[in-house]
Amino acid sequence: MAWQYRDGVDLIQLENSSVLPMLRGVFLKSLYHNCFLYLLTETTNFFCSTLSILSSYTNVEDQFQFRLAPGRKKEVKKVMKKVSVIGIGKTRYGVFKEKSLLDLAVEAGKKAMEDAGIAPEDIDAFYLGNFAGSDFVNQNHLAPYIGSPLGLRPDVPCTHIENACASGGSSVREGILAIGSGNANKVLVIGVEKMNTVPTPKVTEFLAKAGDWENEVKVGYTFPSTFAMMARRHMHQYGTTREHLAAVTVKNHENGLKNPYAHMQKSVTMEKVLEDKRVVADPLRLYDCSLITDGASAVILSEKSFSETFSRKPVDVIGFGQANDSFALYQKQDLTRFDATVEAAKSAFIMADIKPDDVDVSEVHDCFTIAEIIAIEDLGFVPKGEGGPATLDGVTSLDGRFPVNPSGGLKAKGHPVGATGVDQIVEITLQLRGEAGKRQVNDAEIGLTHNIGGSGATCVVHILARG
Repeated sequence: MAWQYRDGVDLIQLENSSVLPMLRGVFLKSLYHNCFLYLLTETTNFFCSTLSILSSYTNVEDQFQFRLAPGRKKEVKKVMKKVSVIGIGKTRYGVFKEKSLLDLAVEAGKKAMEDAGIAPEDIDAFYLGNFAGSDFVNQNHLAPYIGSPLGLRPDVPCTHIENACASGGSSVREGILAIGSGNANKVLVIGVEKMNTVPTPKVTEFLAKAGDWENEVKVGYTFPSTFAMMARRHMHQYGTTREHLAAVTVKNHENGLKNPYAHMQKSVTMEKVLEDKRVVADPLRLYDCSLITDGASAVILSEKSFSETFSRKPVDVIGFGQANDSFALYQKQDLTRFDATVEAAKSAFIMADIKPDDVDVSEVHDCFTIAEIIAIEDLGFVPKGEGGPATLDGVTSLDGRFPVNPSGGLKAKGHPVGATGVDQIVEITLQLRGEAGKRQVNDAEIGLTHNIGGSGATCVVHILARG
């Protein structure tokens, strides 16, 4: 059994240490000789630290244990309680003129609690992922705005997380940390966006606020143009073609057709995609872009030791990571790589103690077709430059070697910005439960979610496993 000292989130391994007997002896001796005398000397700092160590032992069974990524100055372990997903819920994704942001969020939250078999009074904390409610629906202070009609207790903290398109994934991470730190037993996380309230040019303007407004947006920067530059550079550097981009579209539309909650439930052929002349930002055409979507998704998180009490099929969180990258596009060293993805994935894989080859199914952030190609490279599923050919060869299809975006992805399922990262957890949970219907990946035991914000300045990766 490993006995360890927890200091915040850092942890010092003391098992089999010859220092322990000496520390105990010194502490007891100092106690007998009156601790107040030592408080007047610098030596007392040592004894006080010793007292903290001896009183902070904890059995780390059923807790996360992971090492920091290589390259840190010192190798320290971190420890926290293990977390499971015990409930999921979502709305249909699409265009809903008759439903408000509040309607969508409450519907998803209630479905998640029902799925978990719990009541609103069982929730200890609520995290909301939303990017631009103040723009799309003129509403701020969104977390309590949604928490109140859900019937949450007055003592429940309601917190809004804004991290661009990674708002949802970041909210899930905060919920995991709340449970892992012991501050909550059951957490509700909802992601929501109501986008179809303004014309498309306004949507583009609102989304561009996730970029560098002073240095780039003012001179014409938009996200379609940003990812178009990434696509063009990937083509130049690795020989990626329009056929490779089109293969992402065809695959994700086919998957979306099997998803009753998807925004776009229509298959397209390779020929139709390649013949499309509707240029958004060259080389990206209309079929290369994700959808402007209304929708909400929700998950209930619980400490693992309680999960089997509440869920018939709990899914465990075995790893997660969040990282950042250069904020502005002009600051990036390589337009064909998201450093935040690489770093977040590295942290998640180290925590989960697995490799990319161990992942059975993934939901990645395909806001544009080139984004999925770059993502599967940065996550380590294929070598750099081979994301396009792998997709064209069917490696990422439902029956391929590593299925990607069985939900239809942002491309077909839809992209209600604040909800996307939460919905990725919902989809992977369905896959690991074996409840994904026609889009079910056979024998899926480990799943990964990948959620980026802005032009890749934020990335959140979660790894889940069948409980």
